[in-house]
Amino acid sequence: MISYRSAVMMTGWILGGALGTLSGCAVGPDFARPEPSPAAGYGRSPTSLPAAGPADVQQHLLPGNQIIGQWWELFHAPQLNDTLAMAISGSPTLDSARATLAQAQQAIVVVAGALYPQADLGASGTRERVSSDGFGGPGHVTGNLFNIGPTVSFSPDIFGGVRRRIEQQTALAEVQRDELAAAYLSLTGNAVIQAINIASAREQIKAVNDMIAVDQQNLELTQIELEAGKAAMIDVLSARSQLAVDRTLLPPLTQQLSTAGDALTVLVGKTPAEWTPPAFDLDTLNLPTALPVSLPSILVHERPDILAGEAQLHAASAAIGVATAQLYPNVTLTGSWTQAAASTGALFENSNSLWGLGAGFTAPLFHGGTLTAQRREAVDAFDAQLGVYRQTVLQAFGQVADTLQALEHDATALDAQREALDTAQASLELSQESYKEGQASFIQVLQAQRLFGQARLGYAQAKSQRYLDTAQLFAAMGGAWQDWKDPSMR
Repeated sequence: MISYRSAVMMTGWILGGALGTLSGCAVGPDFARPEPSPAAGYGRSPTSLPAAGPADVQQHLLPGNQIIGQWWELFHAPQLNDTLAMAISGSPTLDSARATLAQAQQAIVVVAGALYPQADLGASGTRERVSSDGFGGPGHVTGNLFNIGPTVSFSPDIFGGVRRRIEQQTALAEVQRDELAAAYLSLTGNAVIQAINIASAREQIKAVNDMIAVDQQNLELTQIELEAGKAAMIDVLSARSQLAVDRTLLPPLTQQLSTAGDALTVLVGKTPAEWTPPAFDLDTLNLPTALPVSLPSILVHERPDILAGEAQLHAASAAIGVATAQLYPNVTLTGSWTQAAASTGALFENSNSLWGLGAGFTAPLFHGGTLTAQRREAVDAFDAQLGVYRQTVLQAFGQVADTLQALEHDATALDAQREALDTAQASLELSQESYKEGQASFIQVLQAQRLFGQARLGYAQAKSQRYLDTAQLFAAMGGAWQDWKDPSMR
């Protein structure tokens, strides 16, 4: 007696044996990764950065070097490292991207199942009443019929339609992997930027508070001078007006600080009631001095948005193969092994064994132009995706070029702002001393004070912008997402 397991295996062997002989090459184009133009580059981007003045560190570029590890650690700020660790572990965006990637990976398995014979086990029982003479006469016979057995079907992938579907779904899974990398890069980059925004707002608030302190000293001085008969009431009103004007600078900066803190809180996966961001300061964030700059030919393989565009292009190429395979014939092989009997007791007797093998062949003859139109549609979709990919590459190169130029201008601006601050501070001190000795008017003091306040704020903003553009450069270079030790990325 042949067991059902043996029957399934035998039928599978018969159908699976056709795999090696009937499966041919996959129709449609084989995908080739687009190579960047030999002339691709960052344009007029600097090869070195100018000095930022004697009071600030000088940054220098490392052309041809790549970012490695967790780039935010280059700021040497433990609070920043702890915050980024919280953001990576608690981000709902990353959790969603991981789940989407897992879904896409399972879709590969679903499509790949079509490469193998499909086996099912069926069982049925019927009770029938039929005419005894077979011609609808008055006599009838009532009986039972029981069936059980496996059925196997197999469609050999002769022209590679299934393999192209697997290729397409694999590319789409790569898209999701790159989207996860992009989410990681966006999360880490935005978290660092918000931390710098907090430090920037605090630095500007400190500058405004220094200005307000000077305003209060001037107001007290003029009030004393007024009581002594050495100043006019207009001087007191001018000092009071300057104090009031400078105080108006605080609310927007306080709101900026609050907004940056709330944004960072959301990035770490918390609510404002659950977590308070650290009080970041520019003095505790050490500005990285060595800045790696990837070669253009390497950048296209490091940026997750470019890699996602490339994977989308690969999926579009595979779709052409899928549509092309629809133009070719399809062969289906079937087999069954059935035990049939009028009673369950006799169901498994050898004499009640039935088997069958079959083959089917279908070839497209006329579909009203649908199949050829589907292939042309797939080709057009590939061309459209190629344009999207090229645009993504161009934008990436432009972003890197803009950031490099910004860093060059940041150094020059910071040097100029520092010189303006030192000059304004010296002028203010001299004006105050001259006013005390009666050699200068209070209007001159106020003017010097106003210039000092503007220089103080300008220096804080220029210093902060340098930190921001440094973080932007690391993100524009891909942020070394390949070093992210996440199980989903393996």
